Amino acid sequence: MLTWLSRDYHGFPPLESALREPNGLLAAGGDLSVERLLAAYRHGCFPWYQEGQPLLWWSPNPRMVLFPAELHVSRSLGKSLRRQPFQITFDQDFAAVIGHCAGPRRDADGTWITSPMQQAYLRLHTLGVAHSVEVWQDERLVGGLYGLAMGRLFFGESMFSHVTDASKIGFVHLARRLQAWNFELIDCQMHTRHLASLGAREIPRQAFATALRDYLGKPGESNWQSGTAVS
Repeated sequence: MLTWLSRDYHGFPPLESALREPNGLLAAGGDLSVERLLAAYRHGCFPWYQEGQPLLWWSPNPRMVLFPAELHVSRSLGKSLRRQPFQITFDQDFAAVIGHCAGPRRDADGTWITSPMQQAYLRLHTLGVAHSVEVWQDERLVGGLYGLAMGRLFFGESMFSHVTDASKIGFVHLARRLQAWNFELIDCQMHTRHLASLGAREIPRQAFATALRDYLGKPGESNWQSGTAVS
């Protein structure tokens, strides 16, 4: 039975109670307050819902993750990196990145990054929890991604790309920087070929829960606004 959350309690049911079909649906209801969102990520779940649906919380099994040391750069992507076509920044325009991520896509109807969702993550960014990667070409924002940094874990949320390889190159720079900061894992949530091509792989939900226990309380060194990189 699906658990419905009340607005005055920020707890979540055990991860193992998530439905098998649809995979990982854990709870519904609640709100997008800072307190609930932080509790959700610490617990191992995240919000995802389409416009017109109730607020839904997910903890899929298996979980798609990338260990920064396992980052894979294909030969073609390596060529793009060596051409240095982009400038990469961090936390320079979070609002623009999440706005582009919410934009229409060829393979999807509507968006799950609703206006309330954008405002919620903007609040997390103001608190220094949510961060963005910007990919620029000729001073134009052509790609990027955003997510949450908590302890030694980065919880990826969404990415966008308006030119070839822009989001992949942004992700490569993020993974390399997180590795330098001693982050242990990037949560990618669900399997996609795009992420698998970069070295992400699936692990059991229980292994992900263990990573939460091991690394949420061990902050890595980080300086998100430490200048511009050239790809």
